[in-house]
Amino acid sequence: VLNDRLGKKVRVKCNDDDTIGDLKKLVAAQTGTRADKIRIQKWYTVYKDHITLKDYEIHDGMGLELYYN
Repeated sequence: VLNDRLGKKVRVKCNDDDTIGDLKKLVAAQTGTRADKIRIQKWYTVYKDHITLKDYEIHDGMGLELYYN
């Protein structure tokens, strides 16, 4: 679940071996925003595009922050 702090929450289904870049593409398809304009982070950690969700230990039902660049 990604929250953009503007009242919009996006729920995305994906696999553990998907990268953050893949997640951004899925979010972009749902929100209509370009994938390169999306930044995903948790607290002050900005997630890099080439690292998988499994490596970041992102699990089912976890909340992430969605920002637009």
